[in-house]
Amino acid sequence: MKNILIGIFLFFTTSLFAQDSNFNIIPAPVSYKVNAGKFIFTNKTKIALNDSAELNSAYFLNAYLKNYYGFTLGIITRAKAPSNCILLSTRKFIHAPANDGRYTLNISSRNISILGDSYQGTFYGVQTLLHLLPAAVQNEYSLPCVSIVDYPRFKYRGMHLDVGRHFFPVDVIKKYIDYIALYKMNTFHWHLTEDQGWRIEIKKYPKLTSVGAYRNGTIIGHHPGTGNDSIRYGGFYTQDQIRDVVKYAADRFITVIPEIELPGHSSAAIAAYPELSCFPNEPTKPATNSVWSGSREGKQVQQAWGVYEDVFCPSEYTFTFLENVLDEVMQLFPSEYIHIGGDECPKESWKRSAFCQNLIKEKGLKDEHGLQSYFIQRIEKYINSKGKKIIGWDEILEGGLAPNATVMSWRGEQGGVDAAKQNHNVVMTPGGYVYFDHAQNKNEDSLTIGGYLPLEVVYGYEPIPKELDSAGAKHVLGAQANVWTEYIGNTQKLEYQIFPRMSALSEVIWSPKEKRDYNNFEKRLSNEFKRYDLWKVKYGTQPASVKTNAK
Repeated sequence: MKNILIGIFLFFTTSLFAQDSNFNIIPAPVSYKVNAGKFIFTNKTKIALNDSAELNSAYFLNAYLKNYYGFTLGIITRAKAPSNCILLSTRKFIHAPANDGRYTLNISSRNISILGDSYQGTFYGVQTLLHLLPAAVQNEYSLPCVSIVDYPRFKYRGMHLDVGRHFFPVDVIKKYIDYIALYKMNTFHWHLTEDQGWRIEIKKYPKLTSVGAYRNGTIIGHHPGTGNDSIRYGGFYTQDQIRDVVKYAADRFITVIPEIELPGHSSAAIAAYPELSCFPNEPTKPATNSVWSGSREGKQVQQAWGVYEDVFCPSEYTFTFLENVLDEVMQLFPSEYIHIGGDECPKESWKRSAFCQNLIKEKGLKDEHGLQSYFIQRIEKYINSKGKKIIGWDEILEGGLAPNATVMSWRGEQGGVDAAKQNHNVVMTPGGYVYFDHAQNKNEDSLTIGGYLPLEVVYGYEPIPKELDSAGAKHVLGAQANVWTEYIGNTQKLEYQIFPRMSALSEVIWSPKEKRDYNNFEKRLSNEFKRYDLWKVKYGTQPASVKTNAK
């Protein structure tokens, strides 16, 4: 009887420990079991590698330890591994693994073992290990002995950042990529061109950055603004900086997808090369009721937010320009996809352009929506000829979807549903669930674009719409949060907008649907806020039930 009672007690305490330990891991793993014992982690612990390709994971682990705990670990080969090691190894498959993000993590009192089904999986195991570390600097760290089997639910797990409205330097971009990595996401969507600034160096067209990367002022307050700061603002990334960022991301198993907006949101490019406009001799029209700074003559980079009528003209000059731009872009980004925008393209200029109206008749198009489809399909054909695919916002559905396009559904879910039913791949990114530029609280103390997106709504999002059957659901690659920066002008504001909502999204797109429980997630946030404090990042107001030293 005594032994039975002891067994019940041990089972009960182990179950509690399992629950408590699981609080430290976001996103929640597929399978988690607590075993008896603890592993003592110190600066004397070694990282043991099975082969040199695991160095990326070891370097990331050491960089994290250096940044936040003040020490690094020695790196040795697996053959020389003593006790008190972090053993990194990766399976070698004749064929590709079923899920290249899969890993197992086993912690015993002697060693920590991380085994990935791919090098990417090994890297994800390291992220889980980092989540198990106490979020405070100590002389030694006691980790529970656990057995974890884990893999992602969705193939595409992304974060977007608009650097057109406000520019962020390379060091901030790299930190953003680190956050993406820490939450086991694998895609950085880099929005590089806008009405308010062109941010990527193109050697063949130097005016894109000498002219298009700078505006003569920025509105003050909410669009259309109450004034203008009259400060020349801008910046751009050189091609060497782009290569550096792409490699930095690749070392963290993150794909960078560049976005070159077309045919709308093109004022900055038109300011640099007016011939791209249907009306090159017309001066730029500012936003209605906005205050303008500087010259009003000729084409200008826009100074307010919103949508503008002056868009790319579908001429041979424009297509040659875009093909030359895309040639340089595709050389810089090895990603499978090139994002071509396609959203919010007003048709007013095309309607009053004799050239566009003649082109519609010549090509047998129905209307200006058909002309947009022609524009997108022509660009897609060119990108496909270079071995790449296009991805675009759901407006590319208008007038007929380009044959091989993948759709990002942002205006709700209908665009994604329609595309999936047409057997096109989809990334879900609806504004009501994953637009992190929206307010986290009903009463924010700083300006936001509008909308209200609390943490619980993000966590409750289901990327596979109910309207899709099993065949359609297979076309949903995953989901992505978008961060538009009209009202995000500095790093602290950027951090505030993404945290803790990024933590919630990571669980939506990584963890099994049946594992998701908001009350449990909210409890785990206690530890996550401590991690934010360790990182020295700003973050949004936490749920009332979470007790922490909030910023």
